[in-house]
Amino acid sequence: MRPHVAITEIQSAFLGALIDDWHILADLAFSDLILWVPGTDDETFYSIAQVRPATGPTALEDDVVGEVISHNPEHLVSQAYSTQRICETSDNKIQAGIPVDVWAIPLMVDCSCLGILERHTNQMGVRAPGELEDHYLAIAGILFDMVARGVFPDSGHRRLRGISPRVGEGLILLDTDGAVEYASPNAVMVYRKMGLSSDLLGEMIVPLTVSLMNRSGNPMDTSLMANFRSPHSEEADIDTGEASVFMRILPLTKPKGRIGTLVVCRDTTELRQKERQLVTKDATIREIHHRVKNNLQTVSALLRLQARRMKSTEAQGALEEAMARVQAIAVVHEILSHSMPGSVVFDDVADRLLKLTSDLASERGNVDARREGSFGEIPAETATSLSLVVTELCQNAIEHGLAAGLGTVIVAADRTPDGSLEMAVIDNGVGLPEGFDVHDKSRTSLGLSIVTTLLQDLHGEFSLVPNPDGIGARAIVRIPLYSAHA
Repeated sequence: MRPHVAITEIQSAFLGALIDDWHILADLAFSDLILWVPGTDDETFYSIAQVRPATGPTALEDDVVGEVISHNPEHLVSQAYSTQRICETSDNKIQAGIPVDVWAIPLMVDCSCLGILERHTNQMGVRAPGELEDHYLAIAGILFDMVARGVFPDSGHRRLRGISPRVGEGLILLDTDGAVEYASPNAVMVYRKMGLSSDLLGEMIVPLTVSLMNRSGNPMDTSLMANFRSPHSEEADIDTGEASVFMRILPLTKPKGRIGTLVVCRDTTELRQKERQLVTKDATIREIHHRVKNNLQTVSALLRLQARRMKSTEAQGALEEAMARVQAIAVVHEILSHSMPGSVVFDDVADRLLKLTSDLASERGNVDARREGSFGEIPAETATSLSLVVTELCQNAIEHGLAAGLGTVIVAADRTPDGSLEMAVIDNGVGLPEGFDVHDKSRTSLGLSIVTTLLQDLHGEFSLVPNPDGIGARAIVRIPLYSAHA
């Protein structure tokens, strides 16, 4: 995390936990924060992170991440590091013509100073004092004191699954019993959306929230009480049916013990609605794929019935080839009905296609069809065309290469460093006719014509060449997967 500095896992976790929530400190204090860490010789300090407040003007016009300062007894960072106490300027400093108050807060871990949190407050942009500003600054003072005592972030800090709410989105201050001492206007508005009709001030937060959740008929989150009483930072997702809220819960302490709880909340109603819409859309798409697969299987079954009634061997073969093509597309839709939207694990598709090909060839003889290597994930819009390419090339290898009905067909797949797919369909059959040219349309089968057309749409390359040992042939395909549809 920091250059020229040996750092333990515990220290790294502490800094990561601090950065999780330090925008809360910046917003409450109306201040810019800079994270400084010492070099291995303790003679230099490196700036590794910076955050600006969303509640007031910045005191730092330029980014300072990456800057280095040398140890200087007159510098607040050096003073705080040496004394392991909070240090501050006695008079406003002038930065870019702006009067700025500066503090340096030591970051204590296991009784040693890991780094310095430098706080810069723009005094020209100080907000007019009021109830909200007074509570913000009072809570900021408590949190900075906790930082200096090494108890914020706490040792049991829970890393966020998502982005921590901003202070301006809603702030609630609880006393030691869990009663609301202060709620910002935005926090009150959040609870109004949840269904609160009375005043939030003085309410016991957990029973109140539980009662609002009970009205929705949703399953209860039994961990809610534990989250508010936990000695560690926690998070909670609240859903009352009328509104959804995400809460960041931070215990507030002084040397003698816990003095309250800070709750920062975000209205996530719109976000949850969009998530539900996406889930519904995803389920609909999966159902469509499932129904398309069923319809294609019905078509395949009809072709099979028709083929059995044909007296002409040539007509029967043509229907069997058509049936294989329909089944290849059906396999892709079946995989898509169970896959994440946007991509297909194509190894599953290829394995099923090889089994289908082997089953169709079993009437002629014993064919060993197998896959080597991995296709990886293939974009959904490419999967159908690729499945037809695999089917046609395997059928071509069996029908023309393994004319005797015995032999091996190998589908070898690999991904190149540039994201392209390279595939070879290899057989150990009779090989290519003398003078064969895959681009000669007069000598090319319908299957190879289909392959050529599909690969043109995918901006792919195709060649059909003898094997190096002179036995059988191989069809080589290369597809630039992530640029085919750009």
